[in-house]
Amino acid sequence: MKQRTYFCIDMKSFFASVECAERGLNPFETNLIVADESRGNGTICLAITPKMKSLGVRNRCRRYEIPKNISYITAMPRMQKYIDYAAEIYGIYLQYIDKQDIHVYSIDESFIDATDYLSMYHKTPKEFAKMLIDEIANKLHIPATAGIGTNLYLAKIALDITAKKVPDHMGYLTEELFRETLWHHKPLTDFWGISTGTIRRLERRGITDMAGIAQFPSELLYKDFGINAELLIDHAWGRESCLMSDIKNYK
Repeated sequence: MKQRTYFCIDMKSFFASVECAERGLNPFETNLIVADESRGNGTICLAITPKMKSLGVRNRCRRYEIPKNISYITAMPRMQKYIDYAAEIYGIYLQYIDKQDIHVYSIDESFIDATDYLSMYHKTPKEFAKMLIDEIANKLHIPATAGIGTNLYLAKIALDITAKKVPDHMGYLTEELFRETLWHHKPLTDFWGISTGTIRRLERRGITDMAGIAQFPSELLYKDFGINAELLIDHAWGRESCLMSDIKNYK
């Protein structure tokens, strides 16, 4: 079967970045939070800029948790504005990619099957992903990161874990690289689909990482997790059978 190339592209601090773009500000240089001040000091910040994260402020914090010595702009949440920006980002994708090869995963994150476009645009996977990210930055002033993988799951993990460790913020994973670099990664909650409840059940079996899941007797995992054990086992090996066409054909 032809090896496929998937992207998972995510807008950095999307709501806060939109508010910075609207004000002509750089989210990497601006202290800004998105929160409803009328709800008091305990209101949750829906987003904070990368600059505030670099100062140690926790994402999704409450206003009173922000250190008093940090001055910042407070932007009122504007959900329709964020939806409009998301639609424009989708429009940028459509300039280069057919809608059948795009899956909008959330307001700020999308999967793209780039397999058939690499030869069309004469680009490597990273070059093509960077072209899309640069288009979004140039036209909308919204920064983005990308995960690149040989299946949908690996693209997501490359975004969530690997991209944070590389200078260009574009992670890349194959099944082999996944096992070489992330088999012993902790915590397991960094991996898509693994909750704290799942971790507690795995720990009762002495399993603390993906290698432990892959090497554990599968019949015992099926006993503990039922049909969901299939996902755990496949993902522990970096495997994912779902294709973009499966998503599009799902009813």
